[in-house]
Amino acid sequence: MSNENHAIRDIVIVGGGTAGWMAAAAFGRFLDNGQRKITVIESDEIGTVGVGEATIPAILNFNRMLDIDENEFLRETQGTFKLGIEFVNWGRLGESYFHPFGHYGQDLHGINFHQLYLREYARGDHRSISEYCMSAMAAKLGKFGRANATARSPVSELFYAFHFDASLYAKFLRRHAEANRVVRQEGKIVRVHRRDSDGFVESVELADGTKITGELFIDCSGFRGLLIGDTLGVGYEDWSHWLPMDRAIAVPTANIGPPDPFTRSTARTAGWQWRIPLQHRSGNGHVYSSQYLDDDAAEAVLMANLEGEALADPRRLRFTTGRRDLSWSHNVVALGLSGGFLEPLESTSIHLIQNGIARLFALFPDKNFNPLERDEYNRGMRDLYEDIRDFIILHYKATQRDDTPFWRYVRDMDIPEPLARKMELFKTRGRVFRENAELFSMPSWVAVMLGQNIWPEHWDTLTDALDEKRVSEAMAQMRRGYTATADALPTHEEFLRKAGAWAASDVRIVQP
Repeated sequence: MSNENHAIRDIVIVGGGTAGWMAAAAFGRFLDNGQRKITVIESDEIGTVGVGEATIPAILNFNRMLDIDENEFLRETQGTFKLGIEFVNWGRLGESYFHPFGHYGQDLHGINFHQLYLREYARGDHRSISEYCMSAMAAKLGKFGRANATARSPVSELFYAFHFDASLYAKFLRRHAEANRVVRQEGKIVRVHRRDSDGFVESVELADGTKITGELFIDCSGFRGLLIGDTLGVGYEDWSHWLPMDRAIAVPTANIGPPDPFTRSTARTAGWQWRIPLQHRSGNGHVYSSQYLDDDAAEAVLMANLEGEALADPRRLRFTTGRRDLSWSHNVVALGLSGGFLEPLESTSIHLIQNGIARLFALFPDKNFNPLERDEYNRGMRDLYEDIRDFIILHYKATQRDDTPFWRYVRDMDIPEPLARKMELFKTRGRVFRENAELFSMPSWVAVMLGQNIWPEHWDTLTDALDEKRVSEAMAQMRRGYTATADALPTHEEFLRKAGAWAASDVRIVQP
């Protein structure tokens, strides 16, 4: 048993932004025992990247953990609901598909639904698999609904996440954290002091000479990795061979209509463009490879394809896709950009922060810092990063485009062995196996594979034991249920307003 004298009492979070304030809000809620001090060091001089405005459904668990009211959260962050991602021009030019949250249809006699779909498709029914998904059908119609605890299928199958303004989200979490006695310290760190005996970080020194000591440090300092990289010298594993995008340009635009309940990703000549609809604006950006497109040309592509008036000058960002060799070294844990960067194609940036926090809670150390706990944390974070990496690579590898050197490169490049194995298994009989604690489940792999024209040579042989007529009737019934339910839902904006989730500052608010 740990001696109380070994308990960590001083936690220092270096950097604010999304990662810093997510950590602070969670630590303040669960780690403040009346004796532990939690300090966030943040400088107004240092801006934040703020590209992570879209999320995946796991964020609902984080909000529930912090006892955050969902409608208040959406009002305060000018947020909207997200039912999935529309991908345009990824398989071939002119094609699009939808990667929804949730699942497709209902399994029959233990056989995965997509196997039934594959057999029906081969028999000549070429409907989109999206017609068998509640979230996809609601997104197509611009509808939304929130199922109550007793709701039955199909409305209970509507899974969602959020879009929100990242800077407003950080401010929202800051209020929660400070309400739980987290202390914010304004200042820019100019020096880091380490213990001679073991190299652990002992304190950080601010520009005004103030020294802030700690026993556990959380590095949320962004791409620089002030503690994990600059101070401790932890290396960085470069994944640009598989993911050559190394630039992004972001710009907000005015909305030209009600916000869609989904993110859009449109493939361009050397990368892709995002569109994230919020209540008060839309977030837009162009992620691209500087090997195939220069910055000025990339900006021109973005500005020529905006749907509304630009509300600010475009902002340019540089990055290297990859991850730190270690997420936890000595007494420093890296969260957010300091721990690694994966382009936001599948909106996983905030989930990586959330998972890092949850994993730290599960392995929270004392002053002895057991190396076994550190090793387990690093193993789990490495696996998560690699799982997400491979799923993102799939979008590029699975293209049939050959209209530019960029698309020819990613189509023909070598890929990690686990991904190659998954793709080959799917190509034979549409089989997908979820290994360990992989983030993306079977429906996600099916959505991207089929959406980008990877059609199996055959379906699972077990499907042949089911009566074709009964299967066809069951699928037609499912399809009618999803369509009718989506038709009956309110529009996305109507739901936000009626739920009290629309920002009070909006002058167009109508009282229900």
